[in-house]
Amino acid sequence: MSRTKFVHPSIDSAPAIPKLFHSLWGFTGNIDQALVQALRHGFDGLEANLKHPAVSERSAGEVREALAEAGMALVLELFTGGDYVPRLNCSPAEHLAELEHLLQQAPDLDPLRITVVTGGDSWAWPEQLYFWSRALELAASCPLPVSFETHRSRSFFNPWTMTSFLEEFPGLRLTADISHWCAVAERLMTPELEPVRAIASRVDHIHARVGHAQAPSVGHPFAPEWAEALEAHRRCWRLFGLQRSAASCGPFTITPEFGPDGYLPTLPFTAQPVADLLEINAAMASWLRGGALASGDSRSIHSA
Repeated sequence: MSRTKFVHPSIDSAPAIPKLFHSLWGFTGNIDQALVQALRHGFDGLEANLKHPAVSERSAGEVREALAEAGMALVLELFTGGDYVPRLNCSPAEHLAELEHLLQQAPDLDPLRITVVTGGDSWAWPEQLYFWSRALELAASCPLPVSFETHRSRSFFNPWTMTSFLEEFPGLRLTADISHWCAVAERLMTPELEPVRAIASRVDHIHARVGHAQAPSVGHPFAPEWAEALEAHRRCWRLFGLQRSAASCGPFTITPEFGPDGYLPTLPFTAQPVADLLEINAAMASWLRGGALASGDSRSIHSA
């Protein structure tokens, strides 16, 4: 099989300015409160799971109307298998049935794009082939752009097996969250690594969380002790923006996605987060909006 073609970007080139989305992971308010918060921090829209109360507790028409009135777009997230970590007894066929149902519901909300967390890390290669051949048929039948996330506990959890999927499924589009790969591979991901180069032209959407060799999230991305990790992620995100292929659907989109649920470190005995999620995500959006991905030389980048 042929290797994925990689064109090394010029240091002077720059990706398109991304549209930035406010993640509702960990947010407990309603859609109106979410939009006020997103507008206050300069986001272009929301990213929310189809099952998030801010979305699910209103009719699709009411959600569309609220977004339109605020002048904001929606990135809609779907997951299969019961939760973000899927049940081990959930078969590929059950994942497919759930995915089909969710993709049928999604267009009612008129999202800009759909990002999907699906598949299973425990499946053998024949099961992966069975599942993805059918999952991509479902994605192709959806009238909206659909991309699949590089998420732990899912099919694309392992950077070192990613090329096999890309070669087998040329129509596969991705949501890149390389913080997961950092934890799995126990090393920072950089543009020099083959898996990062291989996926670059397939990436339609980015989840901008900074991981490190031992976890999928640092305490604060702009703390000086995490400067190396931030720079590694920045260089990968810049590459993805530069290498987006003619097959990419829709605008260049990024969701700063620092979140709870054990991702953000906490202090011993108190379980208090070491930083504020909204502040981190807003700071990351401001940094990206300010041109963090424009230069190939980190010395020209100023932190938020």
